[in-house]
Amino acid sequence: MIEGSMKQLVAGILVAAVSAAASVSAQSQAPAANRPVVLQRVLVKVNGAVFTKTELEERQIEVLQAQNQKALSQLDLENDAALRAKLVEITPGILAEVVDELIIIQRGRELGYRLSDEQFKTAVDRLKADNQLDEPTFQAALKQQGMTMEMLRGQFEKQFLAQGVMTNEVMNRLTITEEEARQYYRAHPEEFMTPSLMTLREIFIAVPTEMIGGQASFNAAQDEAALAKITAARERALKGEDFATLVAEFSESGSKANGGLIGPINLNELADALRDRLQPLTTGEVDQPIRTPKGYQLLKVESRSDSSVEPFEKVRNDIGNRVAQSRAAELRAKYLDGMRGQALIEWKDDELKKLYEQYMASQKKTN
Repeated sequence: MIEGSMKQLVAGILVAAVSAAASVSAQSQAPAANRPVVLQRVLVKVNGAVFTKTELEERQIEVLQAQNQKALSQLDLENDAALRAKLVEITPGILAEVVDELIIIQRGRELGYRLSDEQFKTAVDRLKADNQLDEPTFQAALKQQGMTMEMLRGQFEKQFLAQGVMTNEVMNRLTITEEEARQYYRAHPEEFMTPSLMTLREIFIAVPTEMIGGQASFNAAQDEAALAKITAARERALKGEDFATLVAEFSESGSKANGGLIGPINLNELADALRDRLQPLTTGEVDQPIRTPKGYQLLKVESRSDSSVEPFEKVRNDIGNRVAQSRAAELRAKYLDGMRGQALIEWKDDELKKLYEQYMASQKKTN
């Protein structure tokens, strides 16, 4: 139970927290008398905040685990040539992410952002609810990973600070003019289409089947009788008889209780063959009988509404959100570029510095 719950936690908001737990826990334990104290090797300082070799290894493992969908250890990285090759690909991006993360978190603290006790409690309650964990199971899962609530809070606070900075320093400064919104609306009408909806009434006549030699089989005479019965129902409907009344007389479907009503259904969600059959039908039209695996079905179009572009006024807020999302990455990149220019970044490993600078140069060319 605990292992399954922990996997859910790792898949969600505890990904970073769980991966960091072992390191933090190990560092907090008193060393044995016969074991030397291992000092963490600092790889980079960003405005005084440090990032260590151990933390890099943890992030590398975290990324590789996500890509490979299986648990990995530092020993795996040392012994698996394919994983070592992957490290060359992922490490520059991790370094860039770490530098930006440290800058953003420090900025959040400068601005006075703080995760309150109530906000932390709400976040933990949501985490437990999303993963369907009661309090004892949740605490057992944390203990199994060597994590305390204080460690968990630290991870939540980092996320809180980063989100606060991005929201208030970037997104809240993003304004979408009316003309920009209308240009987007005109250029992307397909994003604001209402679905094609159809409400049907059905009559269903079953054809009994039996298993012979492992295959479903039916009696030809019974099939012909069912077809004749549903054809008769259709002819009476075409002559003007009330379809709901015919449903009550003929149908053997569960929908008989509500006059054979089905829907409204979204035509775009139907199988291609059925959608192509129904699409040409108009309101009030009765289709030809359809042979299904279990019998014959007769459909009448009770009502339909074709797909259309929603009015601009109705989707104005949605347009604003879409434009903001499309520009958010660009604005975030510009913001971080400016913050990096003001930050004091001190590399303690020349090779990693080279990887970082090459990666950032390639990102600028791409953008």
